[in-house]
Amino acid sequence: MNTSRVYKSITKIVSAYKAKLATKSEEDFVVTPSKGGWSYSEVYSHIFDSSLLSLMALNNCIKGDGEKKAAHFTTIMILFFGALPPGKKYKVPKRLAERVKKINLMAAEQFITDFELQLIQVLPQIKKANPKIRTKHPRLGYLNAGQWLRFIEIHLNHHLKQLVRVEKGFKQKT
Repeated sequence: MNTSRVYKSITKIVSAYKAKLATKSEEDFVVTPSKGGWSYSEVYSHIFDSSLLSLMALNNCIKGDGEKKAAHFTTIMILFFGALPPGKKYKVPKRLAERVKKINLMAAEQFITDFELQLIQVLPQIKKANPKIRTKHPRLGYLNAGQWLRFIEIHLNHHLKQLVRVEKGFKQKT
């Protein structure tokens, strides 16, 4: 895995989140779409909270706090293709769904800053991590440090597309 390429991709995706955030008023940010689903606020809460949790799991792999387990074939395919399988609606695991909350714009900006700072701290250490040490992802099984980084990229991109759907939902309403 090319850590540098994945990092550049993540920073590009995070920049897109920042750009979207800059266009929202506090009121628009917390409005739930009339057809249901998450508000922008809840998407930002979920994606950056889970990205920070993913960095913790990645860091555990770096420190050797994991298990020597194999990755599932499906997970390897997701990581290889760089996307979750299309046409399927994914349900957030219960323990992560319970963490989702409506946050304000300032809290979203802070989440992004915290994520960026922690990502920069762990990045140089990823290549030093034992690729056989993995920690468990709630849906994908066991991932090593590099796989966690790739998952973060995929997950950020997946929810960026979700924000586009939220925007379309609001535009259809007017």
